[in-house]
Amino acid sequence: MTQPATLELRTVERAYGEGEHRLVILDGADFRLARGEMVALVAPSGAGKSTLLHTAGLLEHPDGGEVLVAGRQCSGLSDDERTAIRRNEIGFVYQFHHLLPEFSALENVMMPQLVRGLGDAEARVRAMQLLDYMKIGARAEHRPAELSGGEQQRVAIARAVANAPLILLADEPTGNLDPATAGYVFDALEALVRQSGLSALIATHNHDLAARMDRRVTLEKGRIVDF
Repeated sequence: MTQPATLELRTVERAYGEGEHRLVILDGADFRLARGEMVALVAPSGAGKSTLLHTAGLLEHPDGGEVLVAGRQCSGLSDDERTAIRRNEIGFVYQFHHLLPEFSALENVMMPQLVRGLGDAEARVRAMQLLDYMKIGARAEHRPAELSGGEQQRVAIARAVANAPLILLADEPTGNLDPATAGYVFDALEALVRQSGLSALIATHNHDLAARMDRRVTLEKGRIVDF
């Protein structure tokens, strides 16, 4: 039985510039991410991976086509409505952790929940549960500068799923880490996705990690194709 899609791109167009300087990144791109599915996005630098993730995550407007989140068409939504979907339904992880340096690991994971309107006590409990799950609970009171690269990235992953989103979009989440640390961080990320039923689209250059996901896609001439 086919799982319902949490994310769909239908003939999406995205380009930058005008005239002779127009650079087409997405040219009628179609994509479907099923509930609970982990998909690796593998493509060379400059192919448009980040643009695809930003468009899928409603950070950029497509020039044409449609992005659907949990079956909801997003092209006609207001900026406030798009922001609400990003906050509640989509988690982002980047190559650099982007943690707030003046706050502890625990406070960084609490932050999205507080923005959403949860009380301090409830946000603190969930944040601690996530840090424990990522095997970094003992470092909860440490600030980012006091954490290793792998620890920082595990905090960033915990923060990304703090509001229990439907979709996780990750752009080279282990790209700044050495191979051993990258493997450990990916183990934690994969366990979290599998246990929670998240749908995940993960851009990576690491073919070993990509091979562990449910399927792999790439970008060819502005289209998303399986390989």
